Amino acid sequence: MLQFERVSHSIAGVSVVRDLSFQILAGEVYGLLGPNGAGKTTIINLISQLRRPAGGQITLRGRPLTVAHKRWLGIAPQDNLFYRSLSCRENLHFFGTVYGLDRRACRQRADWCLAAVNLTNKAATLVENLSGGMQRRLNLAIALMHEPQLLILDEPTTGLDIESRYDLWQLIQTLRHGGMTILLTTHLLDEAEKLCDRIGILNQGQLLVEGQLGELRRCIPAHTILTVCTSDDQQAIAIAQTLHWQHRWYGGKLAFWLPQDIPLATIIDKFQPLTFQSLTCHPINLEHIYLEVTRQANINGIEQL
Repeated sequence: MLQFERVSHSIAGVSVVRDLSFQILAGEVYGLLGPNGAGKTTIINLISQLRRPAGGQITLRGRPLTVAHKRWLGIAPQDNLFYRSLSCRENLHFFGTVYGLDRRACRQRADWCLAAVNLTNKAATLVENLSGGMQRRLNLAIALMHEPQLLILDEPTTGLDIESRYDLWQLIQTLRHGGMTILLTTHLLDEAEKLCDRIGILNQGQLLVEGQLGELRRCIPAHTILTVCTSDDQQAIAIAQTLHWQHRWYGGKLAFWLPQDIPLATIIDKFQPLTFQSLTCHPINLEHIYLEVTRQANINGIEQL
């Protein structure tokens, strides 16, 4: 569907996207992750043609990206895009006409979009009177008005409560099952883990790794993550080093990479005479992968891992 081929871009003389290559397959949800300043917003601006690449090529369905392709794109930006003094339905009608929908098509499509984001009962409400979460949902509804082939969601669940977030996740899955291609940027790693078919981790304008979650787990040479709480972290680390277990800190908690499943009783025995307040084994998840990939990039310098 969408392909970046060695794309580069600079802003005010600073390189923000460097020799970037990746592709989004038709019908998949592709998650683009990275810290603030990694280049995610610039990539979205390049796709929407608010900026032009200094080098490389962007293609959509096998053709170089041009203004003519804007009809194929739906973008729900991180900053809400609508008119606060208009109602939800009036906003949807306005943006529908911008994309060339006639009056009847606008009415039918607006009804569908309002229902999709659970705002049917707010159709006549002025946007300025909506809660922040409702405004985020309207922002997505506007992006769906013209039935885009590629939907770009930039931090879509920002400002949503947990119930609204789950509703939006369900909508994204419904759109995917309907064949829509989606590019998702998010700082919520559990969101990316649940929704995305493939994930790319970006830092300083370069793609560090990409793939399905199972493929990304290979970035950590371990079978299980063991999180411990003990009165002597340094002694625990010293014992783990004799076992050739690497340690990391996750959220201020000490953790070890285990090469295989090991019974807790065996672990306790290996750490004698230490005592533990708690020990918990976890599967490797996206948080562990993300932290390790960005950590290695910061240590080794930005390059593809």
